[in-house]
Amino acid sequence: MASFLKFLCILGLVVVLAGVSDGNGECGKTSPDDEAMKLAPCAAAAQDSNAAVPAACCAQVKRFGQNPKCLCAVLLSDTAKASGVNPEIAISIPKRCNFANRPVGYKCGPYTLP
Repeated sequence: MASFLKFLCILGLVVVLAGVSDGNGECGKTSPDDEAMKLAPCAAAAQDSNAAVPAACCAQVKRFGQNPKCLCAVLLSDTAKASGVNPEIAISIPKRCNFANRPVGYKCGPYTLP
């Protein structure tokens, strides 16, 4: 009986690890840091709420804007922080791009998407 329980525990651990290591995170197989690199056109808009949001920025944000987990992971990523992104301002970009189907009210860390 003890051997069977040990087997079940090991099997459960293998199943959990297989689910974690499939390479799919908040943004699929791409890391949030890699996605953040693609948001270079958003730099000024992510630091100043009065700055115009360029069309190139809106196009990039729209790519993953329907996936609020990915959007949050990107905006809160180390790459975004290192580039001076202010998350409180950056989360307003989907609204400033006038996306009708943006994830309004989604909790993004300590911030809420407007």
